[in-house]
Amino acid sequence: MKKRSALYNMTVCALMAALMCVLCPLSIPIGPIPISLSILVLIVTTMVLGTWRALVSYTVYLLLGAVGMPVFSGFQGGLAKLAGPTGGYLVGFFLIIAIGGVVMELTHGNPWLTMVGMAVGVAADYALGTGWFMLQTGSTLAHALDVCVYPFIPFDLGKIVLGVPFGLLIRKSLEKAGLR
Repeated sequence: MKKRSALYNMTVCALMAALMCVLCPLSIPIGPIPISLSILVLIVTTMVLGTWRALVSYTVYLLLGAVGMPVFSGFQGGLAKLAGPTGGYLVGFFLIIAIGGVVMELTHGNPWLTMVGMAVGVAADYALGTGWFMLQTGSTLAHALDVCVYPFIPFDLGKIVLGVPFGLLIRKSLEKAGLR
């Protein structure tokens, strides 16, 4: 049973990492940071897999991007993208998974509290990414917020509102089918 469990975990983590590789590069450029599906995919992944497996899946995705696979927004990849001005947001995605996932697990999937947890995770991602952007570009906080945060708040709130119930629906369906 333990081998099946390990194989299952590796398979679902790989499948979700593959889904990230397909969906996360899709983006609409609006400045230094494009609007992408990344946060939506991370939320659904966290809801379906749980915190630890979602963190593993995202780590695989991030490593694939770091070695040059074009899986980041705009079909970019490489260490330069990861270490560049917007790389802090990619690193901060770990915070969305960790904070939102822990809240989801502690509240047994309560959708409202999970949405709050995901919003706190996104705010933590904004904080890390904005600080990183400021260090890399030498910009002021006001400029960094204008370019990197304010335009994305409505989109990211929408992703949370859509992603949490959708992820819970998939999670419950997998549980009913005995696949989770």
